[in-house]
Amino acid sequence: MTIIGSVAARRVSAVGLALAACLTANPTIPTAFASAEPTPGAGLDRYYRQRLDWGSCVQGPDDTTGRDLEKAGAQCADVTVPLDYSDPRGRTITVAMSRLKATDTRRRVGPLLINFGGPGGTALGEPPALRKVMKDVGARYDIIGMDPRFVGRSTPLDCQWPVGHSVFSAGLGRAGFDRQVALHQDLAAKCRATNASVLPHVSTRNTARDMDVIRGALGERKLSYLGYSYGSYLGTVYTQMFPGRHDRVVLDGAPDPRRYTPRLMRGVERENERALADWAVWAARRHAAYGLGRTPAQVLATVDRVVEASARGLPLGTAPDVFRVDDTQVPTLIFGGISEDTDSARAAVGAHLSVMAKAAKGRPTRLSPEFKEYLKAVVTGRNSPTGSVQTAILCGDVAAPRDPERYWRDIERSRAAHPLFGPLTNNIGPCAFWDRPREEPTQVRQDARALIVSATGDPRTPHMGAVALRGLLPSSRLITLEGANQHGVYGSYGSTCVDEKVNAYLATGELPAADGTCVKQTG
Repeated sequence: MTIIGSVAARRVSAVGLALAACLTANPTIPTAFASAEPTPGAGLDRYYRQRLDWGSCVQGPDDTTGRDLEKAGAQCADVTVPLDYSDPRGRTITVAMSRLKATDTRRRVGPLLINFGGPGGTALGEPPALRKVMKDVGARYDIIGMDPRFVGRSTPLDCQWPVGHSVFSAGLGRAGFDRQVALHQDLAAKCRATNASVLPHVSTRNTARDMDVIRGALGERKLSYLGYSYGSYLGTVYTQMFPGRHDRVVLDGAPDPRRYTPRLMRGVERENERALADWAVWAARRHAAYGLGRTPAQVLATVDRVVEASARGLPLGTAPDVFRVDDTQVPTLIFGGISEDTDSARAAVGAHLSVMAKAAKGRPTRLSPEFKEYLKAVVTGRNSPTGSVQTAILCGDVAAPRDPERYWRDIERSRAAHPLFGPLTNNIGPCAFWDRPREEPTQVRQDARALIVSATGDPRTPHMGAVALRGLLPSSRLITLEGANQHGVYGSYGSTCVDEKVNAYLATGELPAADGTCVKQTG
């Protein structure tokens, strides 16, 4: 969910929801899955050898993504893959992708596939923007944007949910939690009722298999990869399932793969409190603009009052666009805004909280177009497809605890130390009511020469996860950005140091001799 916001969503839109931004540590370590995937065969050859029909990316007069791709010289194609890789002669689905071909053909490296997280985030429209970030080295790659299975222009999945995602707080007390239990049980039932035959095949491992089919269909021996957040977990899984078939791999905002479960956010409370406190310092200096308090303590007290008032319901906006949010939703709105510490992101949080603070005092409010879109994405069913596939991937990868009382005990234990974020990070979700996954999760047993990028204050995938992944991949290297509360760094944050190190690796294929450090730029 980019809870919220994938890196791609931040780049192209003021509003972005993606739980990919919510990946984090969990103390439960899943059991291992054995080894690499076999060589294509046993009915898979027709997928690996399929001929791709490249053509225009434009799908209609209002397709701005398609027009931007076409303007940049990109083309699009659908790749046919099996729904169930254990039954390759059965039902098929399509995976949509775009390609911006290398222009420096003499020094061409090969294809670079990108994933911006989510899970369930689209990357089909991203190759032109990424080429600019890559500077001169971008011309040496065929940049591949993929909408993973059931995402975007690929074969769709929609559970017809009344909300845009499934990440909410348990609220201020037992009543809010009980409403959450009922909500998530209903969300899971809706998904099962409309997509029962598909859900067992929505998983990271199957997306990795799709990636390898794309590699084969492109006629390439190896695939380079750039993944952010959940996308870095997907890239890690690909290196384990298909060792020897990857070239240059960049993993930005990476979690510890041993701690990847549906309870992705447990353990990020302190990082988010730090990010909120740093934002409060920023907001206090701008009291004239937002009216939230003249000191950081006053700003944080305003946040507390907004959350407390929301237990009675906060009406936001004017007719006909009035949204009523409560104490299970307001913490999510706050959480969703602090995954990065740029001035533009902080200003959006300030503007949104200013509106909610007025509502908490009983005053009428007017919503900006950006906040209106954000609310629609969170509390209405407009983003149901995104939330559906994101949840289906998480639930399809690792089983979640099923007893609601276990979640309630975790909430209450966490609430004392982390009253705002503990009830959110420990809350129940649809995975508690999902069918068990078909496969065991992937365990890292193969070394991989990857470049890992992480910020020390990352509020979604804490830095310790990147450090852990570095230890699991002895041949990898870690680039650490110090002093930033930022999820997703390369190309999206403006760190010249990080961008140059990543581009040097993509240009030469040579990892740095040792781990490196960059310092947050101030200006």
